[in-house]
Amino acid sequence: RIGLLIYLPFLAIDLLISNILLAMGMMMVSPMTISLPFKLLIFLLAGGWDLTLAQLVQSFS
Repeated sequence: RIGLLIYLPFLAIDLLISNILLAMGMMMVSPMTISLPFKLLIFLLAGGWDLTLAQLVQSFS
């Protein structure tokens, strides 16, 4: 379940970036190179490491 909660926002970012790049006519630019900094920024701003580690500790106790 936690994997799905982490994966869905990243999937939405990928789809959004690829649609923007296609709308701009930049088909040769890889969406992964553009979306990776956004994914890292959102993961860190949302407290991703804290949430992930807290869920892992909670699952073992």
